Amino acid sequence: MSQSAAPSSAPSDTPKKPKRGVVLKTPIPGPKAQDVIERDRRVLMTTTKSSPIVAESGDGIWITDVDGNRLLDFASGVSVNNVGYAHPDVVRAVRDQVGRLSHFAGTDFYYDAQVRLAERLVRIVPGEFEKKVFFTNSGAESTEAALKIVRWHRQRPIVLGLLGAFHGRTMGALTLTASKPVQRARYSAFVEGGHHIPAPTCYRCPYQLEYPSCDLYCARILKELYFQTSIPPDDVAAMIVEPVLGEGGYVVPPKGWFPTMKSILDEHGILLIDDEVQAGMGRTGRWFGIEHHGVVPDLVTMAKALGGGLPMGAVAFRSDLDFPVSGSHSNTFGGNLLASAAALATLDVIEKERLLDNARVQGAYLLDRLRELQTRHEEIGDVRGLGLMTATEFVRDRRTKEPAVRLRDRVIEESYRRGLILLPCGRSTIRYIPPFIVRREEIDEAMEILDAAIGAARARE
Repeated sequence: MSQSAAPSSAPSDTPKKPKRGVVLKTPIPGPKAQDVIERDRRVLMTTTKSSPIVAESGDGIWITDVDGNRLLDFASGVSVNNVGYAHPDVVRAVRDQVGRLSHFAGTDFYYDAQVRLAERLVRIVPGEFEKKVFFTNSGAESTEAALKIVRWHRQRPIVLGLLGAFHGRTMGALTLTASKPVQRARYSAFVEGGHHIPAPTCYRCPYQLEYPSCDLYCARILKELYFQTSIPPDDVAAMIVEPVLGEGGYVVPPKGWFPTMKSILDEHGILLIDDEVQAGMGRTGRWFGIEHHGVVPDLVTMAKALGGGLPMGAVAFRSDLDFPVSGSHSNTFGGNLLASAAALATLDVIEKERLLDNARVQGAYLLDRLRELQTRHEEIGDVRGLGLMTATEFVRDRRTKEPAVRLRDRVIEESYRRGLILLPCGRSTIRYIPPFIVRREEIDEAMEILDAAIGAARARE
């Protein structure tokens, strides 16, 4: 399959712009890709690979694989490359920094770049109170740091989470992760004190209620049932929540859920940890997904897109929650100079190119296009999302909502065969998370491919 943009109307003596669009020179995976995949299987641990795409280079929203195929990327490296691949400003910042100094342990010594990045973050993180920042290397490490902060200060043993949430795979984070059984199988016992309640999932309400007549029972149940039976509220240090469930299916809580829950937490002096690892850094059209919900968290965890492609995470928190003694927590590579330089450049690009606005505008257009597909494909049970954090859930029957897991997997396969990179989430959901620089014509191309992929996947059933 090969598709390019409409012909330019520029005069004939003007150099032609390079063609855009998917270009397939070989099947996916091609021969060179197959060789890499075989070697990978022999020497690398089994992880979470979902498509046989072997990337060689990236440019904006496009990935070129080792066989020369150019693919349209609606995965962004799992919501990491929000400003696109090889953005010249980010590349320049990293190159300049590596030529001067790449590492000097910012937890033991001092970096100006780390300070400047922290100053930027405390300005954009919600809350008028004073804040501080701790830098990490990943989302899981950010979760671990946040859990240690709330345990140290509240001196309470319990942290609450949601069924369906994902906060990382290290043992502390895994205590609160509950999006798939395979993530937790054979790892018990977990860190003590993790408790879960059902997530606010209107499409699959665990209480068989309807919004808004339910009066947000999914929030009130914490106080009306759990605090009356199995969870002593005075033993709870914090609750950790994603503003949009990530690995759990890109579920957006209903309006009012967060304010109702926050009022219950405040009543008992329970801190709110906002996990922005996937939703943060503009993915939903605002710097942080929590800004859509009208509450201010006490701690915010970040990673993925923060580093502009380099490993980088952070926790921003109320300054009164800082450790009063040295040594209670630290690390070696958190806030590494190269990652700090990339993060500063990434923030600059988002602001300079008004990418939050583009995420909102293109995200709304993407949702509309997905809803159009829903009218043509009965297998699409639900379309949801905020900004460029969007998803479709596939079902075998819209009435019973039985998850169509195999069909979802085949849609992803048929999509990459046609040059569109997608990722699964939840049990039978596909997420659509292109870089923020995505244009309408690229969304149109992606939807044309997805339309054909759904038809092809259905024919294989």
